[in-house]
Amino acid sequence: MTDPAKVVGFLDVAGSWNPSLAFVMAGALGTYALLRRLILRRARPVLADRFPAPPRADVDGRLVAGSALFGIGWGLSGYCPGPALVSLPVGGTTVLLFVGAMLVGMGVFRGMSRQPG
Repeated sequence: MTDPAKVVGFLDVAGSWNPSLAFVMAGALGTYALLRRLILRRARPVLADRFPAPPRADVDGRLVAGSALFGIGWGLSGYCPGPALVSLPVGGTTVLLFVGAMLVGMGVFRGMSRQPG
């Protein structure tokens, strides 16, 4: 997932599609499914008093807009936040620009999310 060409190739279903990223996703889903069952058998997490619940369960415009923006950025650059940070030591200008834009976006979101007063 740290190779943007593979990510863009996976998202290019109408062109020369590269399915290799599907194996990474399948491995992640399989690991999640197995570990989730084992973890939820416990009465409480190892390092917390209780399992956290999401603060909201509804889908609103901010969630949809944020998801769309994330997907557009991932599709255009081939990076998402985790692999971009992993690529920083060896990446070039593209990954530096992506991480810079990501940090600016995080700052804008934080500024827009502040409650007045």
